[in-house]
Amino acid sequence: MIARNEAAHLEEERRAVERAQAGDSTALEPVLAGHAEALFSSVILPRLPERATAEDILKDTFVTAIERIEAFRFQDRSIFFWLRQIALNKVIDHHRRRGRAQRLVDALGVEAEMGPPSERADDALIAAEDRRRAGARIEEVMAELPERYAHAIRLRLVEERAREECAAALGVTVGNFDVILFRAVRAFRKAWGAEEE
Repeated sequence: MIARNEAAHLEEERRAVERAQAGDSTALEPVLAGHAEALFSSVILPRLPERATAEDILKDTFVTAIERIEAFRFQDRSIFFWLRQIALNKVIDHHRRRGRAQRLVDALGVEAEMGPPSERADDALIAAEDRRRAGARIEEVMAELPERYAHAIRLRLVEERAREECAAALGVTVGNFDVILFRAVRAFRKAWGAEEE
């Protein structure tokens, strides 16, 4: 029964995609609507805690899917997985843009004339809030990691201790510490939602 329902659902998606690829601009609407909640709540929002930004990413995901539907090819599984990859790419792009913008603000902040003092104070408050949110998100991700991984990251990347000192703190050789740190960073990136290399 479940397999039959799944097969029927896949066939409905396939027909909708074929109609969209043939030029029916509304054919994908029910398919996208059917996957919206899962994409939003399980893929986008956990990686972008700001709800308004997450909603924008969902809209951008659907726009991209509609624009690129001709390139989509069925592989005996739901279009959800294709939509999920588009959404993840949008989230990654958002974090990259935000990181570049923040680095630019930090680099130019001292020299740049940012208007009257009251405006500078507002900008400073906004920047401080952005840093607070980023810090809170980092701590959330760190809390999801195994304790040993989180400890390795804090020792080496936050406290900037020498590799030998980090290894001694964990009670391992330097070579073992390097492996632990590599795995810790990879686990952090995965938890954060970064695309695996």
